[in-house]
Amino acid sequence: MNVRVGSAPDSWGVWFADDPKQIPWQRFLDEVAEAGYEWIELGPYGYLPTDLNRLREELERRSLKVCGTFLMAHLEDQDAWPGLQSDLMGAGALLAGLNAEFLVLIDDLHTDWFTGERIKPERLDDDGWKRLIDTTHKVAQIARDEFGLRLAYHSSPDSHVAFEDQIEKLLEDTDPALVCLGQDIGHLAYRGVDPVDFVRRHHERIPYLHLKSVDPQLRQQVEREEIPFIHAVEMGMFCELARGLVDYQAFRDLLQEIQFDGWVIVEQDMYPAPFDKPLPIAKRNREYLRELGIG
Repeated sequence: MNVRVGSAPDSWGVWFADDPKQIPWQRFLDEVAEAGYEWIELGPYGYLPTDLNRLREELERRSLKVCGTFLMAHLEDQDAWPGLQSDLMGAGALLAGLNAEFLVLIDDLHTDWFTGERIKPERLDDDGWKRLIDTTHKVAQIARDEFGLRLAYHSSPDSHVAFEDQIEKLLEDTDPALVCLGQDIGHLAYRGVDPVDFVRRHHERIPYLHLKSVDPQLRQQVEREEIPFIHAVEMGMFCELARGLVDYQAFRDLLQEIQFDGWVIVEQDMYPAPFDKPLPIAKRNREYLRELGIG
């Protein structure tokens, strides 16, 4: 197998382009390099500098390379397109200029980011689903044709592509030449899916992985009490790779079995995070992957 290991601003508690609760971007870059990661995602567009020359200089100074970044929007909502298109053109140009390969696309939450209140239906009707698929293809075509990027779709709890049947329907309804999966292992476990089984069945569409794990007791509580995703994160649902529900030894064996050739990005959701919290966790996660022989 040929595994490139990276991390992302998300593992430093970064969810938004600008938020005083988030660690300054210079410190994130310093610490992700100190933790031993070679590859990074850029995080939400605008968190890191959007001037290509300045960003390239900052990355080179720390010997960091960029594999991709994510865009998030209500993909079924036509009114969300102008903002998504603007971020796509900005982030796409940055990624192309940095020789990155992937654009990760996520459907925005159907719950409020701060209160957890339901603001959209949990599942889309047929027309809403068609709009989500059409938008996904539209983004994928622009990403490929304008910037030479592959679109990796990322399922997420409290989005309209969260459960196993929704992910598999997305695979059925999208063009394999345009859309692959940027599959989050922890998010599968969060929704009761066996990550090893899922990736084994769909690995031909999965060149890009996000790694995190899930606290098993909290997961049961969240499912039982229907706790919104944002509150689950605040409770500490996503834990270190060595301490959670996901069997990463079995997952390592699977990567060897399928001769995985791609990226694994450690992405431990923890917004908001005290500034001194992420670095020790990032170091332990990186060392655990080394012990497993992943990267």
